[in-house]
Amino acid sequence: MTPEIRKLLAATWPPAKTWDRGGWTLRDGAGGGSRVSAATWSGSGAPDIAKLSAEMDVPLVMVRAGEEELDEALDQAGFSVMDPTIAMAVEPGALAAMPPSVTSFDIWPPLAIQTELWADAGIGSERLAIMERAQGHKTTLFGRIADRPAGVAYLACHDGGAMLHALEVAPEFRRRGLARIMMQHAAHWALEAGANPLTLLVTRANTAAIALYTSLGFQVVGHYHYRIKPTKAVS
Repeated sequence: MTPEIRKLLAATWPPAKTWDRGGWTLRDGAGGGSRVSAATWSGSGAPDIAKLSAEMDVPLVMVRAGEEELDEALDQAGFSVMDPTIAMAVEPGALAAMPPSVTSFDIWPPLAIQTELWADAGIGSERLAIMERAQGHKTTLFGRIADRPAGVAYLACHDGGAMLHALEVAPEFRRRGLARIMMQHAAHWALEAGANPLTLLVTRANTAAIALYTSLGFQVVGHYHYRIKPTKAVS
């Protein structure tokens, strides 16, 4: 990822705590998942993997573009690759040229039904706390089909850019165009907020989502993956 995208991610999807130790930037994600829990290498020279292993029960590292030496060192230390991910971005004006739809609404704070939709998709209170922690201009999207709650997403701005997180459409409403409508709504919101580009992160394994974003004009602008070495039983 570019430095700009790294800052956008850190601001719009923030960990509970960040600190530096032995060249590593460490994060307490408070149960919010890999993006807010993974360490990153911020030092120079060879990374001190022993220091990392001493600091984390389950050592987890985000390896970004250009960090090939770090990636090799972690590979040699027995860390396995997890969740290769790409960053995609679009100029929101092009996507917002499509008329807005009345089937998607922006709301902050999120409604109880939105948190229920997220919970059904495995996005619980720990990730909702991340949204609450984020500072600055932010919102959620609420999508409906046939007057029934069907989709949800979270959007936030930082330093002139916007990032979308946690887009979910309930299984019974998929393949009916709601995700496309909500992405168009996200572009309208970003444009009104003066944010450019509109960015998101998606795992390479999610080929259906990548196909949708590509069809909407998103282009790949960065990538990363995790390296993990379990050392204790994870509950």
